[in-house]
Amino acid sequence: MKGQKGFVWVARSLSRESWGARAAARVMRWHQLYLERAHLRKISDAALKDLGLSRADIDTESHRAFWDDPFNK
Repeated sequence: MKGQKGFVWVARSLSRESWGARAAARVMRWHQLYLERAHLRKISDAALKDLGLSRADIDTESHRAFWDDPFNK
């Protein structure tokens, strides 16, 4: 509606299963990020040139903390 102010809060109950599943998914995502960044450090300079990336770009990205998720999945 035009000019409407406010919002609707939708609450949902949290079961232990849903909390546990979300926590497990988060830990799995953190592990995936750790592995991806470790593999990123091992890419050759020739491959980086093909991708249009510099070693400085890779160092910056690969040394981010595992919980620093750029997509916030």
